[in-house]
Amino acid sequence: MDFLETSCVLSELDSKTLVQCKPFCCGDVDLDDFFLTDVENYGKQLLGKSYCYRLNEDPTVIVCAFTLANSSVDVRHFPGSRRKKLAELIPREKHLSSYPAYLVCRLGVSTAFRGKGIGTNLMNNIKLWVLKPDTKGGCRFLTVDAYNNEATRQYYTANGFNDAFSTEQQEKEYMGMPPEKELKTRLMYFDLMLLSNKI
Repeated sequence: MDFLETSCVLSELDSKTLVQCKPFCCGDVDLDDFFLTDVENYGKQLLGKSYCYRLNEDPTVIVCAFTLANSSVDVRHFPGSRRKKLAELIPREKHLSSYPAYLVCRLGVSTAFRGKGIGTNLMNNIKLWVLKPDTKGGCRFLTVDAYNNEATRQYYTANGFNDAFSTEQQEKEYMGMPPEKELKTRLMYFDLMLLSNKI
């Protein structure tokens, strides 16, 4: 059952919405700070658009929130094996050096609604939403710079995302990072063609 579709309303997350709602807390300090204080400026700078699902029975309660931005999957810098794997997904005559994508910049579920499958519900809705016929522009992939911890990476893997790089070392080389520096996020992607026949 789609809790977000049946029990919530989708709203743009801006200063007006924030004033109307109780403070949002997903339990991650960086994400909470972004959704409470940075989201308005992020939108004004045209870096991304933020949205939230609010409870129908109490619209002051934000169940979950997310931010999307335009992006691309640039395969020119991928390791040979990963570049080949991506190329196999796309007909030869359509091969490009980069492919259109949406970046999931931020995503959080309120601590009050944890353990109810809402994170997966939200990701499924995002995937289908960006494929709707009224979406402006093409979008082949969803991407995310996932926090490099087990719980976050497990969430994205369980929702069909793949690592863009098979090792942290490869990703550090791609980003021009020294080997000893900590990699705080991992680039992951989801091929939306897997769902294109469901729209």
